[in-house]
Amino acid sequence: MSRSPHRGPEVISLQYHPPMQGTASKTAMMVAAYRARASRRPNPLFDDPWADALAGSEGHALAEQMDALQPSMELWIAVRTAFIDRRIRHFVGPRCGFTQVVILGAGLDTRAARLARPGVRFFEVDHPATQAEKHRRTAALAGFPNDAAVRVPCDFERDDFLDVLVGAGFRADAPAAIVWEGVSCYLTEAAVRGTLGRIARGCASRTSVVFDTIGTKMVKGTSKNPEDLDTSRMVDALAEPVQWGTDDPLPLLFEEGLRKVAATTFDEAGLDLTGTYDRSRRWRFQHMVTASVAAPELVDEDAA
Repeated sequence: MSRSPHRGPEVISLQYHPPMQGTASKTAMMVAAYRARASRRPNPLFDDPWADALAGSEGHALAEQMDALQPSMELWIAVRTAFIDRRIRHFVGPRCGFTQVVILGAGLDTRAARLARPGVRFFEVDHPATQAEKHRRTAALAGFPNDAAVRVPCDFERDDFLDVLVGAGFRADAPAAIVWEGVSCYLTEAAVRGTLGRIARGCASRTSVVFDTIGTKMVKGTSKNPEDLDTSRMVDALAEPVQWGTDDPLPLLFEEGLRKVAATTFDEAGLDLTGTYDRSRRWRFQHMVTASVAAPELVDEDAA
């Protein structure tokens, strides 16, 4: 894939394999289960009142299986969720004033319902089959605001996600917060580069993408920790194998045109959000990344 800014946009293949009709991504259901559990903890980092129903019995069963392999997974998901929530609040708050939020690869995400605020439009981009299944589930939930987000069907293997977004009313010339949560590790490096480069060249310079990365050993299967290897095998068995990771996201972000970057390790995010640190979690080479061409100062509204 050419990265020349002088060429027209190419279709960016995310190598996405949609779930079968009537099902949802197994990892999405598992994540929803962890969010439901984290929401019930004393002094929760966030509250997702719909996660329990969206996870279903299968999602909770998968989370229990993962617990045996990665005991800190619930906290990891809670930290990731809360970190991104903070970033969204910052970008749509008075300090930045963004009026657009994009959930790219939305899955069973409920942020449009949880973080809605007057004057801010949420766009959920995902494969039509995934969106249809999510809508089927949310339609059965009492009080769920199904009109909270503009649903943007996108076949990532054939469509340019930014063109599809613009066709749905997204303003590429206005700054936006783009959430890309729990997706990059399932893609090839070329697809990761293509997505980030498309954001850098096709969106307003202050548009900021927030996403997570895992370390290279997890992807390559070279970790000496048996828990990591078992986790990889479980994810592979769910037909959603990990393909990409990095111990240092900065070089790739620079090469794709992003100049304002904040890469926070999960250890740092966990310490900030919970006041705890545990070396045995092995979060050192996993990052939460916020990147743009020219973003405002990254000061969280919650912490200001």
